[in-house]
Amino acid sequence: MIVKSANINVMTAAARKAARGLLRDFGEVEQLQVSQKGPGDFVSAADHRVEKSLLAELKKGRPDYGFLFEESGPVPGADPHNLWVIDPLDGTTNFLHSIPHFAISIGLVRNGEPIAGVIYQPLTDEMFWGEKGNGAWVNDHRLRVSARRRLDDAVIATGIPHHGRPEPERFLGQLRKVMEVTSGIRRFGAAALDLAYVAAGRFEGFWEIGLKPWDIAAGMIIVREAGGYVSDFDGTQSPLNSGNLLAANDHLHGPLTALLKV
Repeated sequence: MIVKSANINVMTAAARKAARGLLRDFGEVEQLQVSQKGPGDFVSAADHRVEKSLLAELKKGRPDYGFLFEESGPVPGADPHNLWVIDPLDGTTNFLHSIPHFAISIGLVRNGEPIAGVIYQPLTDEMFWGEKGNGAWVNDHRLRVSARRRLDDAVIATGIPHHGRPEPERFLGQLRKVMEVTSGIRRFGAAALDLAYVAAGRFEGFWEIGLKPWDIAAGMIIVREAGGYVSDFDGTQSPLNSGNLLAANDHLHGPLTALLKV
């Protein structure tokens, strides 16, 4: 029997409630694709509606915790140790283009370290969650990272730098090295879900340059609780601080670390 903590119950309930509006908005944005104005302003409003819902629900459950949002930044709380780190719509560009691959990501960071996370994909109704010491799950099924040991059997996910993102040349060097030794590279455009898929064993690893705390706080603890490893590229900083992240199963994290040091 799964025993969810009070924090996980608060987080999953908040994500499900916020997702109702997000699903309605996704239906609307599909129609806006054909309009001359385009859906950009609408999607920005959708982000803020989800954020507002999450703020209200999480404050109700944990009134003293602070917040760090992608859209509106920090919201201080009376408790200096606990911080909700939230991306209300991870995969915004996918959402904007009616690509059905996006999620709500809620991480709980205590004294600088992620201790609980929820990543909810409302279109598939997959609730990925994990908590320090309590394992990682999707809905009611236990998660475990892939057992593959060979890079030439591995599928690796990544995020490709685009306009306004850092270090394209560094990424291209990494891409060349990884593509030469693996069985495939995937780019789906939602870092939180990439991390959830590593935890679920769908990918053997994931790396990206220039991520933000709200992209990865939830996914980091879910991968770790599924038996994987999460670090920056050289093991010197937390990815929450450096923005550079590698997540992989326990067999391939070391070899991938060696490849990404370019």
